Amino acid sequence: MSKGYTLTGNKKGLLFVISAPSGTGKTTLCKEILRQHPHMQLSVSCTTRPIREGELEGKDYYFINKERFRKLADEGGFAEWAEVHGELYGTTVKTLNDAEESGVDLLLDIDWQGAKQIKKNLEKGIYIFILPPSIEELRKRLSGRGDVSADVMERRLKNAATEIEQARWYNYNIINDDLETAKKAISSIVIAEHYRSDEHDR
Repeated sequence: MSKGYTLTGNKKGLLFVISAPSGTGKTTLCKEILRQHPHMQLSVSCTTRPIREGELEGKDYYFINKERFRKLADEGGFAEWAEVHGELYGTTVKTLNDAEESGVDLLLDIDWQGAKQIKKNLEKGIYIFILPPSIEELRKRLSGRGDVSADVMERRLKNAATEIEQARWYNYNIINDDLETAKKAISSIVIAEHYRSDEHDR
């Protein structure tokens, strides 16, 4: 139903923020939603970490130095930002505003802390949280990867429990028990949000 769906008229672009614990299939779902909705783009963040082989400026990240990043942060230029392992990552207000004004939907794949910053700082966006069917099912999925130690898996499960508690303030909670069902649910949200009356706050 949604394949090939495009925006018409002078509608503003919408911001879709998706969060989920590790192992819930969020990356796969995001790729599928971008494929189904050609009017949507993945939001590109800024980072101070060095560019890696195969990465492209403006596609994977905007690579900037720490001095410029800090200056932008001090000036309120970031809708959200965080320090991870000594490097800085953030989404600029300009990126989000430019997409909105040009009628481009943005998909932002981010953790709940970043999502909460955006909600507080910009007071806009459609927030979608992807949930596993259960913690036990999440354990099975993480075990099935075969690339994490028992200690790492237990830490991820503990983090997942904390993250899931945050799902209550998101606009939508999607349980990824079946990939196709979850994909259709998110796609329906994307379409429905464009038919929503502007008189209702997002």
